[in-house]
Amino acid sequence: MIDADQLADQEERLQFTKFDNETALALGQQLLTAARERGLPVTISVRRNGQRLFHAALPGTSADNDAWIERKSRVVDRYGHSSFLVGTQFREKGGSFEADSRLDPDEYAAHGGVFPVLVRGVGPVGTVGVSGLPQADDHAFVVEQLELFLA
Repeated sequence: MIDADQLADQEERLQFTKFDNETALALGQQLLTAARERGLPVTISVRRNGQRLFHAALPGTSADNDAWIERKSRVVDRYGHSSFLVGTQFREKGGSFEADSRLDPDEYAAHGGVFPVLVRGVGPVGTVGVSGLPQADDHAFVVEQLELFLA
């Protein structure tokens, strides 16, 4: 299992030099293409400053996946870190996000799958995420695609 230090390292490495609408669309298309090629039942979201710039829902998904992305995105917006990192930090401290964050679990979910869009020298400006797989797999897919996109 990946730990908080490894997750934080991913955020340090996976940063953009700029992030505009065209970048968001290209990133979303890359995620969509990769998910289709693998037959993954995922919903994909790319946001900047609260505006959804890309959204796609592949076969096998439902409105529940949209809700999961929104809940995970709220965690990233609030903490500035991936939803998986935030949940992992709570677990490594011996607790749970649901019990210890004092946030409404109907509105916030610290489960893997949403990653901050980080611009070097600026910080978080949005989110990129998927929902539909087990949380570690959602997270790993987003990280893999960010690594390819930023290479």
